[in-house]
Amino acid sequence: MPEKVIIAKTSDIPPGESRAFPCRDRMIAVFHIDNQFYAMDDFCPHQGASLAGGWVHEGCVACPWHAWRFRLDDGTWLDNPKIKTDTFPVTIQNDDIYIELP
Repeated sequence: MPEKVIIAKTSDIPPGESRAFPCRDRMIAVFHIDNQFYAMDDFCPHQGASLAGGWVHEGCVACPWHAWRFRLDDGTWLDNPKIKTDTFPVTIQNDDIYIELP
């Protein structure tokens, strides 16, 4: 059964930016883009770079090391849709950012 956990405060992530936060046994990248929040596994599946440190453009984040691009909404790698990084549903309550873990 999925579990909702608080990952951060909305004020922790300025508009247009992202941050990585520890959650359980992983790091989660949270993006604040166009007045929405997105959450995904912070580590690029290619060589482990932090996706929170990547460039965001048109709903995708590009890995800062080798420019692998992933869709923020579902984690799909744009060059091969068979490969994905985990994404997590996000809800906002007051100033709290909740993610839903499997």
